[in-house]
Amino acid sequence: MITKKLRKDPLNLIIIGVAGQGNVLISQLVCQALAKEGYLVTFGQTYSSNQRGGSVNNYVRVSKEIQCSPIIPSGAADVILGMEPLDTLRMLAQYGNPKVITIVNPRPIDVAGRVSDYPDIHKLIETIKSLSAKTWIINATEEAEKLGDAILANMILTGSLVGSGILPLDEKTMVPLIQERFPNDFDINMAAFNKGVELYQAVA
Repeated sequence: MITKKLRKDPLNLIIIGVAGQGNVLISQLVCQALAKEGYLVTFGQTYSSNQRGGSVNNYVRVSKEIQCSPIIPSGAADVILGMEPLDTLRMLAQYGNPKVITIVNPRPIDVAGRVSDYPDIHKLIETIKSLSAKTWIINATEEAEKLGDAILANMILTGSLVGSGILPLDEKTMVPLIQERFPNDFDINMAAFNKGVELYQAVA
């Protein structure tokens, strides 16, 4: 039974990151949580041609009434969560629109020497902001390193996404899923999730 309201139906979410960052985990947790709340959820995924260290695009489509196709049409994203800024901009160029909301981790990822040719980060972030109705900069990698492991950036971003209220989810829904996924590391992953909620509240 659906108890939480979906602000748009269908709602189209893109989670973009480099292979190994943990963006697939974010997608899996979000999809499981939405299904638990009674929504119809469709998940799609595409990879760049460079599979090792390349970009992984995850598409999540949510509806209370219809089962959507797995790939989001161009220009039809409602939310883009980017674990890396250059890939976030690439997604905005293809799927953005005047109403899109963007959540971005501003830390560049050094893949195949890409950082050496990376655009100016400040200009890159300003461009992302100019293409989005709202942009929330979440320093997920920096905060994850403070918690002891950069991979926790994925849980921090999950917390920011859920904490934003964009999705019909809350901490009560997420806790048992996080506990099931990380039975031996629940405390640190829950701390990262809560840090993400806190970071969202600080920038919203």
